[in-house]
Amino acid sequence: MIDIDSLRPQFLSILRIASALTLFQYGSGKLLGFPALERIPATFSLPWFAGVLELIGGALLLAGLFTRPAAFVLSGLMAFAYWIGHAPNSFFPVLNGGNLAIVYCFVFLYLFAAGPGPWSLDAYRKPVVPATA
Repeated sequence: MIDIDSLRPQFLSILRIASALTLFQYGSGKLLGFPALERIPATFSLPWFAGVLELIGGALLLAGLFTRPAAFVLSGLMAFAYWIGHAPNSFFPVLNGGNLAIVYCFVFLYLFAAGPGPWSLDAYRKPVVPATA
């Protein structure tokens, strides 16, 4: 039988990769036109800057490079996205369409606290500390 607790680090990496891939598509859609979105934001507008953070931050999280600072910035971005873009429409997230922004905000906050997991460039770059006797 598999000890699920022993797989926690790998599942942390899977959470990071899956959330990065889904966020990255928002930035690539806004800035690169793929996937095609109904509305492309005007250059240097607030949604355009959000797209820059989504594209670059999503790529950094996907690779697991500078995970903690990228996740912290993206958590803040998603908090702003909720309060600026969704909350004015309704108090209830199910009515204002802000569910995903809330989930992203807390997933990225968790990644900031927990780190990237073993399948990351951060883990690869981490210096090996010799054990003390």
